[in-house]
Amino acid sequence: MAQVLERKTIHEISRKVALTKILATTDFSPESDRALDYALALARRYDARIYLTHVLAPDPFLYAEPALAEATYEKVRQAAEQGIADILVSGKLRGVPHEVLLEEGNVWAVIAKLIEKHEIDLVVTATHGRGKVQKVLIGSVAEEIFRQADCAVLTVGPRVKDGPPREVELKNILFATDFGHGAEKAAAYAFSLAQEHGARLTVLHVIQEATAFTEESVRRQREFNVQNLERLVPEGAENWCKPVFRATFGEAVEEIITMARETNADLIVMGAKPRRSLAGHVPATIAYSVVTKARCPVLTARG
Repeated sequence: MAQVLERKTIHEISRKVALTKILATTDFSPESDRALDYALALARRYDARIYLTHVLAPDPFLYAEPALAEATYEKVRQAAEQGIADILVSGKLRGVPHEVLLEEGNVWAVIAKLIEKHEIDLVVTATHGRGKVQKVLIGSVAEEIFRQADCAVLTVGPRVKDGPPREVELKNILFATDFGHGAEKAAAYAFSLAQEHGARLTVLHVIQEATAFTEESVRRQREFNVQNLERLVPEGAENWCKPVFRATFGEAVEEIITMARETNADLIVMGAKPRRSLAGHVPATIAYSVVTKARCPVLTARG
C-alpha cells in the first residue's frame, strides 16, 4: 500500500511555470521535427528563447583507421551543418529568438553542460522508441536525458503523429504519480501548466498490487490513495482548479495510457526516478514505456 504523504507546501506552485529558455535537441529525423514544433509552440506561448542543439557523438569513429575516421567525421559534420541550414531556411524559427549549437561529444555530457551554461528551463527531445534489446545494447538518449536533467524534459514519442498548432494549447492534462521522489516537483508543473492554459487536470495513481480483493478493501485502498493525491494539490489551487482524482487498479503503463486516451490528454506529466548508471539502457521502465506508447508528449520532472 502506498505510503501516507505528509502535506507539504509546494513552493510557489500557483505561479506560472517560467519557461524562458528551451533547449531543443535534433537529429534531423521526423520525430525530431515534431519535437521542434512543440518547442517552438511553447516558445511562442512563453516568449522563450530556443537553443537548437545537435550533438556529434564520436562513437562511430573511435575504432576506424585514422584517415577513414577523419573523412567520415567530416562527411557527418557537413551533413549536420546542412541539416541545421535546412531548418533555418524552412523559416520554422522565424520570429522566435534562437541560437544554433553544433556540439561534439557524449550526448548527455554535452546536454548537461549546456543546461548549466544557458540556465535551461526545459529540454525538448524526441525518442524513436527502441525495443527492449536495442535499448539495452544501444540505449535511449531521451531517457538518459530525462533521468538525469535537473530541469523538466518534454519528450515526444514515436506515436505522437501530429505537431501542435502554432501556439500550443493544453486543454486536458494528465498527471500520473506513484508518490515517489519527484511527485511534488511534477505536481508543481502539472498544476502550473493547468493554470496557465485553463486546462482540465486529471490526477492519477495506479495501484499495481491490491492487498485484498474484497469490495470493501478495494474501496478503502481507492479512498486512501485519492486522499494522498489530494495532498499534492498546492494551497490556493482550489480557487482556480478542480482536478479530477482517479485511483485505478492494474498495470501502471497500460492504465496511464488508457486514462490519457479516455481524457483526450494533450500532455502527460510524470515524475522520473533519477538514474546515473546506464540511465538509458534499462529495459521496460514505466516512464520510458509511457513515452513510447503515448499519443501526446510526456513532461517529466526528475526527483
